[in-house]
Amino acid sequence: MAKIGIYGSSFDPVTNVHLWTASTVAHRCKLDRVIFLPCSSKRKDKSLNTTDEHRIAMLEMALKNNEKFILDDYEMNQDSWNVYTYHTMQHFHSLFPGDEVSFIMGADLLEDIAEGKWKYSDELIANNKFIVMARNGIDMLKTISRSPLLRNYDDGTRFHLIDKGLAMEISSTYIREELAKGGEPRYLLPDACYDYVKNHGLYQ
Repeated sequence: MAKIGIYGSSFDPVTNVHLWTASTVAHRCKLDRVIFLPCSSKRKDKSLNTTDEHRIAMLEMALKNNEKFILDDYEMNQDSWNVYTYHTMQHFHSLFPGDEVSFIMGADLLEDIAEGKWKYSDELIANNKFIVMARNGIDMLKTISRSPLLRNYDDGTRFHLIDKGLAMEISSTYIREELAKGGEPRYLLPDACYDYVKNHGLYQ
């Protein structure tokens, strides 16, 4: 049985923090693979800053030297903007029957689920395991204990909380803002991706 983590994000652009986070999670949780899942540009809750083609190209460059990292454009290829994590996880469970598939997310998203902001949240929590990464200012244990939904499924294996050394705040947003204002974020994203951004005039 393989252990697989599904790492969804906009990756707009992919950053060195994304890669470092995925590598650390894979090491600590003994994952065999981390699937990088760029979100659909059709989603109404996302405002993306470049095209799917650019995001895919940068991810391909960033992931090519790590055999544990896999790019999957499943959500990008859905016809509808109405793409929900519950259905995405159903897809990956059917794709990897018999394997342990977990959803990787930040503690901020755990709070959103606890507050009922996600569609099919009951079904999502009931049928999946989660690797939850620390975010500054969020107490993950309190988030779970205060939510009837989360605490009633907390059997000791549902949520793998990683609360040490992962609360880094350098984000894709930070990099885009630096580029837009003439800053220099060169060492915050892979060299090939930095060159790609510059060559294509992205985020200017």
